[in-house]
Amino acid sequence: MRRFFVWSALAAVIGLALAGGGYWAYWNFYARFQPVTVTRNQVEIQRLLDESSWMSAGGGGQALYIIGYRDSAAMQRFEREEGPKLRAAGVEVRVLVFARPDREGMQQSTAAERATVAELWLTRDWVLYERWTATPVNNWTAAGIPAADGNLARAAVVDAGRDFVNQLSRNLSEAGLQTRYPLIIWRDREGFMKACACSDARSWAFIRDDLDAPDRVAPDVPAVDANGQAPAYPEGGPTPQTLPYPALPQVTPVPGQTPTPVQPGQPGQPAQPGQATPAPTPAPTNRTPAPRKAPEARQQDETTFF
Repeated sequence: MRRFFVWSALAAVIGLALAGGGYWAYWNFYARFQPVTVTRNQVEIQRLLDESSWMSAGGGGQALYIIGYRDSAAMQRFEREEGPKLRAAGVEVRVLVFARPDREGMQQSTAAERATVAELWLTRDWVLYERWTATPVNNWTAAGIPAADGNLARAAVVDAGRDFVNQLSRNLSEAGLQTRYPLIIWRDREGFMKACACSDARSWAFIRDDLDAPDRVAPDVPAVDANGQAPAYPEGGPTPQTLPYPALPQVTPVPGQTPTPVQPGQPGQPAQPGQATPAPTPAPTNRTPAPRKAPEARQQDETTFF
């Protein structure tokens, strides 16, 4: 009886350990990357998004908002890898950028970044945003853009962007979301608002599933490269369009004689465009070569030596 209780207690401990390990694995590898369904403050969050100065490359259909700052590597990677997949599913990707405020006396944004953020909130210029993100941070000087520092109106725009992010984070925290960037907000098929602090790439698959976006998008193959030459097509890839085969003249075969195929450029066959017409080959003659004369023997003078 004592042995039974010992083995029962041991089995219970092992069972609890396995259950705890399984729950930890489920949470660590799956559950913590799932988006949060926003059930509170939806109206306030939607109002903030509608009144903000988001930018978009165009398109229609369902909207998806990406909120972040310029130096966020995760945001740049999400736009680069997931943006084409979402647009292929008919999703309009809307981007919102802000300049981070100072933290403990240390600046987290540069003067060029603040000037660019103010310009983007005022103009919503997508081309400017593409130029900005395509240029390394250290090389971006915001040339031709009015400075935000020392300009009350543009400095107020920068502060408005920061205030927008603070209000959005406060409303989302009540839904149990810890704000990290990029912050992605969208609506699923049933119309429920969802949010994701998608700093980890393992969260991105849930967004694609909600919006029926493909897992990969085939890159467009250009017709010609930068040098004007046709690109090399890998094995199994698309084949380039070939030129039409030239129409060869019909040759009536003579009984008992094998017809000789006519080569391009010979008489009876027009030369291809851009190809020089070869000179005709002279017809062979039946002349018999004349016999060569034998060389005459040199006659040496006889000289008598005394």
